[in-house]
Amino acid sequence: MQRVRRVLVIWAAVLLLFQMPPKRAAGAARSSTVRGDSGQTLAIIVNRANPVDDLSFAELRKIFLGRRSHWPNDRRIAIVMLEPGQPERETVLREIYRMTESEYRDHFLKGLFTGEVFVSPKTLSSPAVVRKFVFNAPGAIGYLRESDVDESVKVIRVDGRLPDDRDYLLQIDARQVN
Repeated sequence: MQRVRRVLVIWAAVLLLFQMPPKRAAGAARSSTVRGDSGQTLAIIVNRANPVDDLSFAELRKIFLGRRSHWPNDRRIAIVMLEPGQPERETVLREIYRMTESEYRDHFLKGLFTGEVFVSPKTLSSPAVVRKFVFNAPGAIGYLRESDVDESVKVIRVDGRLPDDRDYLLQIDARQVN
């Protein structure tokens, strides 16, 4: 039993290491830019074939925490995150996860080991790559600035609100944007 546990811990650690993006050089420019007020709001996106149009904030958090593994149509959920250091990711960590970067990594490492987490996020490098992944993966869920969304993906409501609605929760902190 101990040997099986050790193998699972090693497997989970290796899995997380391969999902971590390469570190950026100090002072390297971020790919994100501000495009006016609408660029300051995050949109939660899914594949256009996904039957879900609205999630409560509690459901959204459960999905992003990896505690829900399938959509109502029985498709496996694939969570997509942007690389560390991007304002969009910082917003998701602060507002949805309510964690720091290190707490986020610990959550998934421990969760995979204990079986509390069913889905581990995939880290991608840019909004264009996130959009393409969500377009191609029927069970994918991710986030983009509202200004980075196009017709290839579907924006879902959170607590009945879309990104351009008043009182929408997922706002990027302007101090994080370069």
